[in-house]
Amino acid sequence: MDTNTWILVLVVAAVLAVALGTAVVLLVRLVRTRRDLRRAGLPTGPRWVFWGAIAYVVLPADLLPDPAFFDDIGVLLLALRSMRASADPLR
Repeated sequence: MDTNTWILVLVVAAVLAVALGTAVVLLVRLVRTRRDLRRAGLPTGPRWVFWGAIAYVVLPADLLPDPAFFDDIGVLLLALRSMRASADPLR
């Protein structure tokens, strides 16, 4: 392979690694947020939002089959937003 091909492979690998790292960070943040909300006695929103987001990330079937985790990141962000909105007393 020539140099340009190697550069392309390295860039794609770096993007995929960043996407995977972001998905893992958001998954950990979702679990910690739910745990902290439950400890504080605050509502965590519907259970299906939390468990649905966890299942979507863990299960191999995706709505958008792609090698990266962009759709998983979106699902995790929506679940975090939903949990935050249910715990906010001003909303």
